Amino acid sequence: MASDSPRPRLTPARADIRRAVRESLADLAASPNHVENAGDSAAPRGIRGAAGASAGESPAFSTSPLVLVALSGGADSLALAAATAFEAPRAGIRAGAVVVDHGLQEGSDAVAARAAEQARALGLDPVVVTRVEVGGGGGLEAAARDARYAAIFDAVRETGARLAMTAHTLDDQAETVLLGLARGSGGGSLMGMTADAGLLRRPLLGIRRAATRQACLDEGLEPWDDPHNTDTSYARVRVRERVLPVLEAELGPGVAEALARTAEQAREDGEAFAHQIEEFIEDICEPAEAGVAVAVAALAANPAALRQRVIRYVVLAEFGVSLTRAHTLEVARLVTDWHGQGPIDLPGLTARREGPLLVFSAAG
Repeated sequence: MASDSPRPRLTPARADIRRAVRESLADLAASPNHVENAGDSAAPRGIRGAAGASAGESPAFSTSPLVLVALSGGADSLALAAATAFEAPRAGIRAGAVVVDHGLQEGSDAVAARAAEQARALGLDPVVVTRVEVGGGGGLEAAARDARYAAIFDAVRETGARLAMTAHTLDDQAETVLLGLARGSGGGSLMGMTADAGLLRRPLLGIRRAATRQACLDEGLEPWDDPHNTDTSYARVRVRERVLPVLEAELGPGVAEALARTAEQAREDGEAFAHQIEEFIEDICEPAEAGVAVAVAALAANPAALRQRVIRYVVLAEFGVSLTRAHTLEVARLVTDWHGQGPIDLPGLTARREGPLLVFSAAG
């Protein structure tokens, strides 16, 4: 029997978000031999029930790849959830949701329960609700982010999902780039967020935040407005509420889009550098006592940008330490301005010049 409720019309906002989701999931779309090869991607029996499929669900669909939408109940994630609920089944993909309760506000459990209810109403299954403990290290915002991502990845593993999707938008990308610029964090921070990060995808990085709110309105969905999103004690909120509007007013519209393009171009450059480094890194490195040594001549022969990236790459790969720019430049002077200076102390390691080699060793 047809529903008495009018079917929401396909508005530009809904169409754009659906298209973004469809493109993001294209590589997971079912193929003719999908059912035979998808056994290891099906959700565990405890999630889907003893028969491995929900009532009325075909066995073939139960073995389709599963994706999870990280759902807070806000406009961005709710619009993503609705688009995924529409697009995923049409591509032979199952779609569920993970709702993370950070416990940072009174009534957060009710907010999480409401988001889970909305997910189920959209047809998402399974819906995982998890409460996390947010520590204080590195600031509340960073601690909440770390706890949230840990919970999302736990849900991916527990359900057997292929990946999770978050609803970061073009506006979020612009804010990330501006914050990176303000901190002087270098080219890495200008890359912003990537749309495809292995187990995590961000389909909406090309979609404006206003479009997600409009899509919710068009879908008849009522989003939750997180009070933290207007709390100007957070740097990101100040960028959102004060800095970007001033830039738009003074420089004209399109600033957010320009910042997002900057991130895309910086990422392309970063990937090109990484490819160059991976091509020749083994030829210029050799084992050293408690560490690794790099040929000075090879470093000196390359431009400063590549030389400094090699230094950071070697230290990160060998010792798990991310060097600051100041540290990197100090190490680089052992190559370009060598006049007999002694070892340089770095976090957890030392760098020293030994004739034709730049030697990195773990701190004693």
